[in-house]
Amino acid sequence: MTKAVIARKSSAAKTDGASPSKIIDGRIKELGDWRGEMLGRIRGLIKEAAPDVVEEWKWRGVPVWEHDGIICTGETYKAVVKMTFAKGAALDDPAGLFNSSLEGNVRRAIDIREGEKINEKALKALIRAAVELNMSKVKKKPAKR
Repeated sequence: MTKAVIARKSSAAKTDGASPSKIIDGRIKELGDWRGEMLGRIRGLIKEAAPDVVEEWKWRGVPVWEHDGIICTGETYKAVVKMTFAKGAALDDPAGLFNSSLEGNVRRAIDIREGEKINEKALKALIRAAVELNMSKVKKKPAKR
């Protein structure tokens, strides 16, 4: 078993009654290296771009950010922090941030390696576009008569 899998299993076991936000705080602290720092930075950018975002903890150890549906996940591996956008293939990416999962029809991801810089302005625009896409897909209730 890889260290990433072991780490995810250990953090998944610590969820007893804690809020997803507290669990994500713990995961960032638990990583204790560049990956935790990067996950924290990404999280901050997501919250800046989408202040009403809802944090979830799913699939036995994956931070998930939602607004009328999943915006993206924040997975951590040995060599990368991966932001997977649930509907990334439907988003314009003029800055070319997507560099992983490019072959799929739905998802797109951004792999961030140690020492890489984030184009914060472009990332926040992508996050806002994902929120707008989710909001456009929300079924509107019929008006009462």
